[in-house]
Amino acid sequence: MPIVHFLKRWPDGSLSGDEVEGQSGQSVMQAATAAGVDGIVAECGGVLSCATCHVYVTPQWADRLPAPSDDELAMLPFTAVERRDTSRLSCQIILDESLDGLALELPERQY
Repeated sequence: MPIVHFLKRWPDGSLSGDEVEGQSGQSVMQAATAAGVDGIVAECGGVLSCATCHVYVTPQWADRLPAPSDDELAMLPFTAVERRDTSRLSCQIILDESLDGLALELPERQY
């Protein structure tokens, strides 16, 4: 089962967070909400009609994920905070064993 690290950046620049065990075929958003990760709201439940599951993919993982779909790219401008080159919607990242250890930084807020 793939492990996902949800990281929060603290004012001193350090990162810490939650480690969640997901299941292959499950979205990162589903794994986060099932584990109660603070910082993933998932208001639409993963149907790509909001941006409240926004995450920043850490640099070491950014090139290892499939490219975002056109629909995801169309929704990303609606994030509540700064959009970065590594911004993704966690409902669109589907877990499998190749993503074991995936590290994602949580934005400071989703609204």
